[in-house]
Amino acid sequence: MRRIAVLVAFLFALGGCDSGRSFFEVKAVAAGVPSLAPFFAENSGLGRDARVRSRAVPGGLQQGDTPGLYGGTKQPGICDVERLKRFLTAPRNDRKARAWAAALDLRTDEIPGYLDRLTPVLLRHDTLALNHDYKKGKAVPFRALLQAGIAILVDDRGLPSVKCSCGNPLRPFEGDTSRISVTFGDGNVKWQGYDRAEVVVVRPAPRKLERITLVDVQDSGRGIERPVGTTGEADAGFDATERRTVPRLAGATFGEASRRLAEAGLAIAFGGEEPPPYRARVIASDPGAGAELRFGAYVTLSVAEESGTEGRTSTPSPSAPSTPPVGSRPPASTGAPPTSTGPAPSRQPPSQAPPGSVPPPSSAAPRSSAPPTATGSPPRATDSPPPNTTSSPPTGQPVTSSAAPPVSNSPPPASSTPASSAPATTAPVSTAPAITPPAPSATV
Repeated sequence: MRRIAVLVAFLFALGGCDSGRSFFEVKAVAAGVPSLAPFFAENSGLGRDARVRSRAVPGGLQQGDTPGLYGGTKQPGICDVERLKRFLTAPRNDRKARAWAAALDLRTDEIPGYLDRLTPVLLRHDTLALNHDYKKGKAVPFRALLQAGIAILVDDRGLPSVKCSCGNPLRPFEGDTSRISVTFGDGNVKWQGYDRAEVVVVRPAPRKLERITLVDVQDSGRGIERPVGTTGEADAGFDATERRTVPRLAGATFGEASRRLAEAGLAIAFGGEEPPPYRARVIASDPGAGAELRFGAYVTLSVAEESGTEGRTSTPSPSAPSTPPVGSRPPASTGAPPTSTGPAPSRQPPSQAPPGSVPPPSSAAPRSSAPPTATGSPPRATDSPPPNTTSSPPTGQPVTSSAAPPVSNSPPPASSTPASSAPATTAPVSTAPAITPPAPSATV
């Protein structure tokens, strides 16, 4: 009885903690199923979906330049971009065009140029996105899970932008993917192979792409390189069974390492809400440099902490699914502020010279100004002089002898001090420690 009572109390406590958690409702969108509120008539041949089995990947976050993230076929024309352009620029469809453009933060006169930069692909994974219906003259957003096999247009960062069959605009999914509740309805029945734990969210590539590397959905041994902004007529095939060599990545920035891996035909998976900062420094890769892997295989990177004192895994290993959140979130949260507020040079000095940069700028408000000017020992002298230079002349040698850095500029006083430094140093030394402690703890 006692065990039962304890268990009931424990479950009740858990229920109380979870009661405040809200879930995001996500509507399932199956391949080949017409939208009930499309921008473009589904039966007009704008795009066609394919039968593709969703493939599991290590980690739910994928960059838009991940090799093999998207698929294609030998037959181009899965999405008729020119027809969509004519439809949205026709005067009779002006109201739809304005709603369509607003959903993508565009002006109507920017629609043709925007469409020219998009590339048609097929989803190879069940993918989360922010979809839009057209209702009462407006684009109505809703969270959607798009089934693998759906034809979409992606932008030059690899982000889903348009659902081909209906022309509905797409935006990146925002929200905690661990708190989604997928609903199936309106003909979108649960498809074979669906696994909530394997859904994917696409994040932008670190740079604009010139081409997108696809896998033929009908022949996984064949790869396709499709130039961005083309619809398949300029495709180049390659052997996807050829082994790829992991490049040397230690010492590179995360953004650079990501680019090298993509060029080598290898991928990175992400756990957590965002990838590490692009300027984060890579300290190791698993597998290491020189290893030979199949096309599209995943490489786990470890990046240095912002302090430069530790390494932490930023990307999940396929064998350790529990690692992603732990390895990816800290760098993302600690790296965001420095990346947005200060350039890389201001972050690196502290990590390159911890002993010199932490103690010196301890005395004053230079906490905020120290990083930009700190490049070694000079900052130490520039922080101390203001207070000491004003007090040094009046008080004489005893005071200057207690503050070593400032006195380094005037050797005579420092050398003449020893005679009176014994009694005088005791007073200033007692004040120096009082000033020193606060700064390190505030800067770090």
